[in-house]
Amino acid sequence: MAISKAAAASTSSAGSAKKASASSVGAPAQRTQSSRKGKRAWRKNVDIEPVEEALEGLRAEERVTGTFLHQKKDEELFQVDVQGDDQIRKTLPKFSERVLTSTKILSERSAVPAVFSRPTPASKAEKKRKLVSHEDKSRLLRVSKRLRKGPFNAYVDPNQVGEGSALLELSEAAKKAGTYDVWSEDVPEKVPVKAPQTENPRAHIALPAVPSPHEGTSYNPPLTAHQQLLRAAHEKEERRLKSLEELKKLQAKLDQAKAVSTAEAAAAQGVAPGMKIDEPAEGQADEEEGADGAEPPPPKKMPTRKTKQQRKKAERLRAEKRALAEKAARKRMLATVDSAKALRKAISRNLATRERLRAQRQAALQEKLKQGLAGQKIGKHVVPEGEIDVQLGEELSESLRGLKPEGNLFRDRFLNMQHRALIEPHAPNPPKKNRRKTKEYEKHSYKRFDRGF
Repeated sequence: MAISKAAAASTSSAGSAKKASASSVGAPAQRTQSSRKGKRAWRKNVDIEPVEEALEGLRAEERVTGTFLHQKKDEELFQVDVQGDDQIRKTLPKFSERVLTSTKILSERSAVPAVFSRPTPASKAEKKRKLVSHEDKSRLLRVSKRLRKGPFNAYVDPNQVGEGSALLELSEAAKKAGTYDVWSEDVPEKVPVKAPQTENPRAHIALPAVPSPHEGTSYNPPLTAHQQLLRAAHEKEERRLKSLEELKKLQAKLDQAKAVSTAEAAAAQGVAPGMKIDEPAEGQADEEEGADGAEPPPPKKMPTRKTKQQRKKAERLRAEKRALAEKAARKRMLATVDSAKALRKAISRNLATRERLRAQRQAALQEKLKQGLAGQKIGKHVVPEGEIDVQLGEELSESLRGLKPEGNLFRDRFLNMQHRALIEPHAPNPPKKNRRKTKEYEKHSYKRFDRGF
């Protein structure tokens, strides 16, 4: 019995010695417990000694250098000494066995600044700098629409005249008062306004203010010039009639669609909305007939579940297709890499061709612009081309005595100013007719005017 008690005492002393063993950083260790069934015991017995050693190493670096070494630059940690220092031995501390251990410990000063319980002058200045001024506090109170206490703890309304008007901020005019001299002769320099980058089409127009008329408009014109002018007038009239016909066709289509919608609305009149029965389509009608007949449609076959072998086969086929697609893409990429120089040359040629075409279009546009803006759309309106004044063969007078005036000088000058970009085009705005009807009233005295005689 005594042996068993001694053995138990020895085992208990050994377990307590294992439990009391400390880690390398001085923290108690309890990882040798036999039971780790619960989550609480598992958390308590986790080995975090590597983490503690790493943290203790960082603290030691901070005590020596004032910060962590991995946060410093290479220039702060390393230095190339090319000259040397003869006084370095005198500055190094000498080892002495007579110095007490406590003195050594106290002589090791940490590079981390100490924490002071009392405020220093620097902390006082910083605290004073963070305080809100009286003006800022009143402004914040006005912005938050909170009441502000005035003298004798009375609430002051900043919007009321005479109460809080002195607390309002000064305007910009009041702040800048006295800085501008009205009677000064020095004129401040004005900032020049930048001109727009777009060119005015008027700069390219070479149309004269009074263009010379066509030879065919003469009272005795040459035959070829007269025929040419007649042909131009005929083509212009054909274009006008063609546009009118297209407009009439479009109007007829719109009227027909409107009539159809009106007829459908009239047919559906008296039926509540949503109660109109839709007529079945041809395919639906055939299905209904088949349903009513003797032969019903065959039932749809439900897809069966694939076996494991079929799924593996399908996956293998997808992988092969994916590999072939990647191989083809890689081959195309390698081909494009080999032909990079040719592609670069082709792109440069295309850019040169585009630039040449753009220059040609620009030159053609400027050449067309020299003849004016007739027929071009400027903004929302088109510049009118003007009418061609021409007489038929039987209308020619062949003498100045029988000449009849043609055209309108005001209209010609107005259109010419539009063609030269001096007046913007706009839609014709004819004067509105007076829709008010005048009512005539007959006075009562005039009804019986014959009775007075």
